[in-house]
Amino acid sequence: MRTIILAALMLTSISTFSQIAYDEAQFRVFDALGNSRTVTDIVAAGDANEVIFLGEMHDDAVGHAVQAEIFRRIVERFGATREIALSLEMFERDVQIVVDEYLTGLISEQHFLLSSRPWGNYKWDYRPLVEVAKEKRLPVIAANAPRRYINMVSRNGRSSLNGLSKDAKRWVAPLPYSEPSERYSAKFKALMGPSPEAQMGLNNILSSQALWDATMAHSIYGFLKSKKRPLVVHLVGSFHTESRLGTVEYLLEYRKKTKAVVVTARYEDAFTMFVHEKHKSIGDFVVLTDGKQPRSKRN
Repeated sequence: MRTIILAALMLTSISTFSQIAYDEAQFRVFDALGNSRTVTDIVAAGDANEVIFLGEMHDDAVGHAVQAEIFRRIVERFGATREIALSLEMFERDVQIVVDEYLTGLISEQHFLLSSRPWGNYKWDYRPLVEVAKEKRLPVIAANAPRRYINMVSRNGRSSLNGLSKDAKRWVAPLPYSEPSERYSAKFKALMGPSPEAQMGLNNILSSQALWDATMAHSIYGFLKSKKRPLVVHLVGSFHTESRLGTVEYLLEYRKKTKAVVVTARYEDAFTMFVHEKHKSIGDFVVLTDGKQPRSKRN
């Protein structure tokens, strides 16, 4: 009875909420140096690349609408000639079987949501892309490491992963995964702040962040190496790929010749202005969205 009630509530919730409309008046696209570009330019970058990283701020409703439009156009433009996959930070490797069962119609959407641990904003921010993939019969990669293992590393260090069973180790990047780069480490430590509280256990936290990046990169690599003309669109928090660090670095470690483009989206009140001190080279494309729009909620 409880499952039936939960499923009914989810069905109501899915039909009640929808993604905000794509509106070109609510964002601007620039290249790494601040020159004006368009969504069409981002999509066209798929011609020369195998991975398009869409780095987001998770509560950026406008940015999510832009992501969905980019993915729809990529599918429309390359669907007949490329093997396209949608890759998501928002799902973890151990639920890949659930994602696949939903995409092939074996299970209902209600049971998919009950079993796959979706983020609270899935219904209006990520569902539109997953549904396009389902309609077009495209794979969706549950790219991330399970949070329980991320937490384990942040508490007990990377060596704690050695205690996992052989089956459990399939859900993370091959061990041992390499240390993050000096640039990425410095950026992460600066973000955490200089206070003693912030610095406490910081090396373990950085190792858990690196596990996140390495696992997502390895998940993308698994698709790339098995396809002839692959094109992966990967949605991820912008910190993981900004300035071509993090996940991008690990992917190039696994597959050195991978051609990838990084799109970094962030909201700004003055979104029509590219500020070099803030925005230069944080992405091959930089999408500035209207910071005055309401935030997306993770209920």
